[in-house]
Amino acid sequence: MKAKTVSLPDVDFQKLLDDFRYLNPNDPGAWPPGPKIALLLGFFFVLLVAGWWFVLNDQLAILESKEQEEVALKQQYLDKKAQAVNLDLYTQQLAEIDRSFGALLKQLPNKSEVEALLIEVNQAGLGRGLQFELFRPGGEQIRDFYAELPVTVKINGNYHDFGAFAADIAKLPRIVTLNNVGLSPAKEGGLVLDATIKTFRYLDENEMAEQKRAAQGGKK
Repeated sequence: MKAKTVSLPDVDFQKLLDDFRYLNPNDPGAWPPGPKIALLLGFFFVLLVAGWWFVLNDQLAILESKEQEEVALKQQYLDKKAQAVNLDLYTQQLAEIDRSFGALLKQLPNKSEVEALLIEVNQAGLGRGLQFELFRPGGEQIRDFYAELPVTVKINGNYHDFGAFAADIAKLPRIVTLNNVGLSPAKEGGLVLDATIKTFRYLDENEMAEQKRAAQGGKK
């Protein structure tokens, strides 16, 4: 048996063009089928575009926002999960920090020990054969939980003795620092050391309470 051949109907393009060319806009009901179909397709396309612009576009923006929010919530969940898993480790690290802080705090003298510490600094210089031309304590500067006491010094001696004096200062059981160090030739020979020695003390309970009141008053 021979297969039947299906032939496509011939399209008269000139007739279609004429149908569109001679349309009467005042009587759409009398239009030929071609223009009517084209008009329906045009309305359908306009409806699709309007629906996308006024409805789907906003919905897509909301969907994108929700997806970003979902990603952020998942990351927050993972972060909190990691913190919960490492809670024991964080607690241990916090305890170690507290111990280290306590050890450092013990290196700060209290108010009654500051005078003895200044005497130790002076004795350390004299023990190295240095001569103090100036040893002038300044006013205390109050910090969060400690007070800083600067001492302006001017010392005569030689370079090696100054180095040994600095090493002795570093070995003191309390925290003492040398700041703003300057060396200049002395008139009688040797060198003159100009510096600021800083020592620190921790605040007592009354002073800490006063600091908290001052901080709270500053926030208001």
